[in-house]
Amino acid sequence: MDEEIQNLFSQSKSIVFLTGAGVSTPSGIPDYRSRNGLYTGNKNAEYYLSHTCLAQEPDVFYHYVTDNLYKPDAVPNVIHEKQSALTQQNRATVVTQNIDNLYRQANTSHLVEFHGNLYQIYCQKCGKYVDWHDYLKSPTHENCGGRLRPDVVLYEEGLNEQKISTSVSALANADLVAIVGTSMRVYPFAGLLDYRNPSAKVVVINQEALQFPFDFTMIQEDASQFFQELEV
Repeated sequence: MDEEIQNLFSQSKSIVFLTGAGVSTPSGIPDYRSRNGLYTGNKNAEYYLSHTCLAQEPDVFYHYVTDNLYKPDAVPNVIHEKQSALTQQNRATVVTQNIDNLYRQANTSHLVEFHGNLYQIYCQKCGKYVDWHDYLKSPTHENCGGRLRPDVVLYEEGLNEQKISTSVSALANADLVAIVGTSMRVYPFAGLLDYRNPSAKVVVINQEALQFPFDFTMIQEDASQFFQELEV
């Protein structure tokens, strides 16, 4: 661990982690667009994860999501754990694209699940939330007969305004922005960078080199290795 980078994390009082699928791949959850990613193996994946599919072919949606997205045996890895520790010190906020529930399992306190959470399930008819185990057994709400769905943002759906507001506020007040395990190509998530505090340092920890039109430090390595070495 570079001493300057360690000091940056140690001295920062308001860190924002912007994270993506690369944070969860060490936990055995496939990403979306790499060689073995979810989208790479199925050219129709974006359709299956769309509002149109949910509305017009609910059984197709249900089987695709339950067969491919749920990994209930996955556990948080060192990246989740170290970031969570910093949130519990009230020195960090995590804004993640991930919907896999691992940050919650790691007891992350200041957490924005920008695209929702697969393990929060509600009925589209009566609005009540149910246990995710029930959803894996059946997409029908046994109380009212309505159709259950995960509380995630599908293609063609709008984002939660409160989550956007919380994320923007965190970035505006950050003294360090750490981008971890994401290519920052998915909008509007990638657009959050426009709201960062202009005096905040930006560090990218990612296996793929990224490019931005502002000064930042690129650490091109496995994020697990980086966080293994980071003292929090």
